[in-house]
Amino acid sequence: MNYVELLLLLTSSLVLVICVMVGVAFLTLLERKVLGYIQIRKGPNKVGLSGIPQPFCDAIKLFTKEQTYPLLSNYTSYYFSPIFSLFLSLSLWMCVPYLVGFFSFNMGVLFFLCCTSLGAYTVMIAGWSSNSNYALLGGLRSVAQTISYEVSLILIMLSFIFMIGSFNFLGFYYYQNFVWFVVLSFPLGLIWFVSSLAETNRTPFDFAEGESELVSGFNVEYSSGGFALIFLSEYSSILFMSMLFSMMFLGGMISSLLFFFELVFISFSFIWVRGTLPRFRYDKLMYLAWKCFLPLSLNYIMFFVGLKLFCLSVLCM
Repeated sequence: MNYVELLLLLTSSLVLVICVMVGVAFLTLLERKVLGYIQIRKGPNKVGLSGIPQPFCDAIKLFTKEQTYPLLSNYTSYYFSPIFSLFLSLSLWMCVPYLVGFFSFNMGVLFFLCCTSLGAYTVMIAGWSSNSNYALLGGLRSVAQTISYEVSLILIMLSFIFMIGSFNFLGFYYYQNFVWFVVLSFPLGLIWFVSSLAETNRTPFDFAEGESELVSGFNVEYSSGGFALIFLSEYSSILFMSMLFSMMFLGGMISSLLFFFELVFISFSFIWVRGTLPRFRYDKLMYLAWKCFLPLSLNYIMFFVGLKLFCLSVLCM
């Protein structure tokens, strides 16, 4: 790789990060507007035209506030865990199969699984290093819930990997030319969506941020920039999981306009669920993960392996 290619790659990465951040800003605006109309009130509507510049005003306010930190906290890990959290959620975007040959590598699925698994550590370290009981409880809840749902996420992805025979996300694009995977495996699509809600700590699974008992959970001791970085990483993950759902189940044609409409609709569904459903009970969450989703995912793996072997045997005859 020469210097021109390296410079081009760095510039493209910077443009990608800026576009993701702008997308996150307007996703927060969409969420506040939609929740407002669900609750029969107006969302942000004072700043500029219909409140459109509101996310940028919030960002300026958060990043210019005074940075406070607990005296008894483990300062280094407390300070760096939000930065590392945002870095991981932005790194996820590198495994998207850009058809222009940007960051398309053969182990994209494994890269995605590694980055999402590391995300649990940033939450755990943020909760532990704050040296607050509320933050520690929120961090422990979040880690337990993330690990529980990652199992079903990995098994669902594994069943599709058996079918397409590749760790590259481009396989989903090629295999859905004639029929979308959501038609073949609608229950898996629903499980993936619910697991994505739990993975990103969204309602009805936001136990890490239970206001009534944990006073905002693992991020309770963070203010100004640290809180903003945690907030940005969470919404970046929501956008990425919406994009991944569209890629895996709804055609995966990233070069088409329809793909982006699907992405917006799935992101809207995240907000819609938040405005509609109450918070789950914690024991029911664990029951759902280990006794409902896990057996169903394993059954689907066996079904897909059998289907693949049957297709291969028919081709060989």
